[in-house]
Parts: sequence; C-alpha cells; structure tokens
Amino acid sequence: METRRRTVVKAVLWAVWGWVAMAAVGLAFTGSMLAGGGMAAVNTCVGLLCYVVYERIWANIGWGRA
Repeated sequence: METRRRTVVKAVLWAVWGWVAMAAVGLAFTGSMLAGGGMAAVNTCVGLLCYVVYERIWANIGWGRA
C-alpha cells in the first residue's frame, strides 16, 4: 500500500509537469503568457485534486494486486 505522503508528492510533481505543458498550450492558443498561465493554473489545481482522490481510492482497492 502506498502512503498518503507518497501519493501527494507524486501528485504535486505530476501537477507541475502538467502545468508546464498546459501553459505552453495556453500560450500557443492565446498568445498571452498571463492568460495561458492562468488557464494552466486552474486546470492544474482541479487536476491535482482529482488525481489525489483517484489515487487514494485505488490505494484501497485490492483487485489486481499479487
């Protein structure tokens, strides 16, 4: 079983990576670093929360474990 701390660290690192990618996409679509970064920040916060909840649910499911 994975600890909560590990889940959160993984989620934060994934969110940072996702924010960078989304900021680049936002910049490409809007031409504005401020607008692109803002959209990426909102997306990252929502995604981070969803990822942590998702990982904690799966951490408690024994199906498929050896």
